[in-house]
Formats: sequence, C-alpha cells, structure tokens
Amino acid sequence: MDTNARPNAVLTVLCGAFTGLVVIVFARLAFGVLLPPMRADLGLTYQQAGTLGTITALGYLLFVLAGGAAAARWGPRRAVVFGLITVGIGFAGLSVATAYPALLALKALLGFGTAFSFAPMVSLLAAWYPEKRGFVIGCMSAGIGVGTLLIGFMVQWLQTLFGDAAWRVSWGLFAAAAAAVAALVIVVVRDPPSTRVAAGERPPSAEKWLIYRHPRMLIVGSVYGLIGLTYIVQAVFMVSFVVESGHPERTAGQLLAMMGLLSVASGPAWGTLSDRWGRGNALLTAMLLVTVATMLPLIDQSLPMFFAHYLIMGCAVNGTFALIQASSTDQVAPRYIPIAFSFATLVFAAGQFVGPAIAGWLIETTGDFRSAFLFTTAGLILGCILTAWIRRFPRELAVGDPPEPTASTARDG
Repeated sequence: MDTNARPNAVLTVLCGAFTGLVVIVFARLAFGVLLPPMRADLGLTYQQAGTLGTITALGYLLFVLAGGAAAARWGPRRAVVFGLITVGIGFAGLSVATAYPALLALKALLGFGTAFSFAPMVSLLAAWYPEKRGFVIGCMSAGIGVGTLLIGFMVQWLQTLFGDAAWRVSWGLFAAAAAAVAALVIVVVRDPPSTRVAAGERPPSAEKWLIYRHPRMLIVGSVYGLIGLTYIVQAVFMVSFVVESGHPERTAGQLLAMMGLLSVASGPAWGTLSDRWGRGNALLTAMLLVTVATMLPLIDQSLPMFFAHYLIMGCAVNGTFALIQASSTDQVAPRYIPIAFSFATLVFAAGQFVGPAIAGWLIETTGDFRSAFLFTTAGLILGCILTAWIRRFPRELAVGDPPEPTASTARDG
C-alpha cells in the first residue's frame, strides 16, 4: 500500500477511539451508571432493568455478522456512519422515553447500531495500517478505557446540575456526541482501496463461508469468545467477591479504578509489542498473565492477593482484547477483514451473553464466588492452549484475494 495515499494516521485513529467511546462506553457501559436514577424515575423493577441491559447485547449478537457483511459490500466508512447515526437516534429516544416497550426498542437499537460501527471501524484501521495493526487497534481500546474512567465523573457532575433529570440529559449528550463523531468520520475517514469492490466483481460477502469454516478463524473466534466470557464474569462479580471477602466497598472501587487507569496504556503497549515480537507470542504472554491474575484470589482472599489481581489485570487484559482482534484481521486478505472480524466478534458476544448466567448459577448453587472463578480459570487455560496454536499459524493468509480473471475467463464470461 502506498503510504503517501493514506489518510492522516492521528485523525483516523482518533476517529476509531471516538467511535469506540460512543458505541461501547456510551451505548453499553454507561447504562450501569445511569440505571439507578433511571430505575427510580421510571419505576422499573430489577428484572425490567436487567432485560434492558440484555436486549442491547442481544441486538449486537444478532446483527454483528450483518454489520461485517455490510462493511465488506458497501465499505467500512458507510457502515460506521450508519451505525453511529442509528446509535444516536437510540440515544435521543432514550432521553425522552417513558414507556417500557419504547425503552426496550431503543436499547435494542443501540445494539443494532453498535454491530454496524465497532467491527467495521476496527477492520478499517487494520486495513489502512497493516504493519501497525496491534498499535492502532490498541489505541481504539485505549479510547474505551478513557471513556470508562470519565463516564462516572461526568454523570455525577450532571446530577449536581440537573438533579433527577441528569440521566435524560446524559442520553441527550450521548446523542450529540454520536452525531459529532459521525460527522468527523464522514470528513476524515476514507475506505482503504483494498476494501472497494470493482464493477462486476463478486462482493467479499459472497466468500463468507470460506472464512466462517476455516480452522484458523474457528480457533481465533474461540479464543475471543473465551476472553469475552471470562472478562465479563470478572467485571460483574469480582467487586462483589472482594466485598464478600470482608474488604470495604471503597477499597474495591479503588482497586477497580487502578485497573482502569492501567488498562488505558496497556492496549497500545501490547499492540506495539505484538507488531514487533509477533502476534501469537504477545497474545500468549498476555493470556498467561490474565490466567495467573484470575487464579490469585482462589488461592487466598487477602487484600494483597486482590491487589495483585487488579494490578495484573490492568496491565494485561486490554492487551488480550487488542491482540485477538488484530489476530482475527491477520488471517485474511484486506477485503475480507470486516467479515473475519465480525465472525470473531460474534463468538465474543456469545461468550459475554452466557458468561454471567453460568457464573451466577455457580455462585447461587455453591454459595461461593470461587466456583465462578474456577470456571473462568478453566476457560482461560483452554484459551492459552488455543493461543499456542495461533503462535504456529503459517504466514500465508487463511483466505487470500481471489485470483485475477484471465483473458480466457473474461472471453468466456
């Protein structure tokens, strides 16, 4: 690829980070912060609130493959803009909605829009900067980390200004942010030449089953699914494990904040390491560190063990995300990257969907948080074994570009 023809790298990566901020932090993670005032204002039950969180994940799960196919057929830029506009409409609706059915539909719309924006943006960055895939994808994950840290402070500040209406103002601001990022993507971002389909050429989506069935993509997808399953269990239940072990809630919150701060830098750092040392080598190292971190509270529930857990997780967990995402884009030709990454993300979303239910059942059945983290430790060990296979993948692409049509083929056609 002619490096002189590339768009400005800083602005393009910033667009990626802002896209992640809108569709992951605002559309997915912020709901947990906004839920208490929303529930009190609208009179929602805990079951209704839980369903609202689940419906967004379900919308993402159901449409993530469609988002990848759309990006491959019409270009990642158009898919990202469409997804951001859709998410913005969902935010705007949530800022004024009062009826529960409307809330359900709007939360589902957030998942739908995320499916058309997050994976295509990752694919676009990977196609424009193949020699720095780990770094640029790591920067996108850093944007999510920064947003996660800021969202709590922002909502608290809005509550001091607007009181009970702060949650509605928050959704309105998210809508404005989505519109601004969509406009920025339109102005700054360009589709890589490798993703454009010539007239009469079979679209990349026509070859999707070559990708879905390839053993290398199945392995990468399985690792991503295990990462998603184990991470969501840690995110949902580890703070409760700390508190149930006799430590103050404030201490648990401080440990979580430390992990968040460390994770901001860890994505780009692991990405840069993988670009130089090799994707499989760096990914296996990060996976082993996360496995060790998850095992520590099983050995002893003292504060030093929990501190070590959050310290290692902060240093490594964002690396596992950035590196497995980059690995999924390494396996195919640039024109197929949106499809490959969306397939891997489908398995990731499925892992995040079932993980809390399994872990919650284990905790409820045994009365012990350790049973849930024994389960995730087993999943991480399996992930490490599969990652060792990724280290041995050949350099050749699993699914390369289609052969150029010959003169005789053109005549026959």
